[in-house]
Amino acid sequence: MAKKRVAAIVKIQLPAGAATPAPPVGTALGPHGVQTMEFCKQYNSATENQRGSVIPVEITIFEDRSFSFILKTPPTPVLLRAAAGLEKGASTTGKEIVGSITDAQLTEIAQTKMPDLNANDIDAAKKQVAGTARSMGIQVGK
Repeated sequence: MAKKRVAAIVKIQLPAGAATPAPPVGTALGPHGVQTMEFCKQYNSATENQRGSVIPVEITIFEDRSFSFILKTPPTPVLLRAAAGLEKGASTTGKEIVGSITDAQLTEIAQTKMPDLNANDIDAAKKQVAGTARSMGIQVGK
């Protein structure tokens, strides 16, 4: 079997189990001729158990208009807001503190994000997540 040629790679963040053919899915996949309803069905069934969170997806579109997709881990800010119990981060970075998380929560988030981070060990991953927390006005406790 000949290897399929890749036509495009599209990245979008969608609510788990609740993707619809409306934008952003339709506007991202429509120009490539992909059946948006078919993608939505597959994405929703793959993310059904993670309802309520945002799951980024990387869609590889082939020249014959078929596709495959890889699910990523939820964005770090979404995980941090959930851990701190916040609606949104600080409006002025570095000046206001809107919440705090424990070191254990930081470790848990770093372990969740580990597959998608360019970190070699958990300590490096924790530093990356802590940096995101700092920019959102979330303090990391000891």
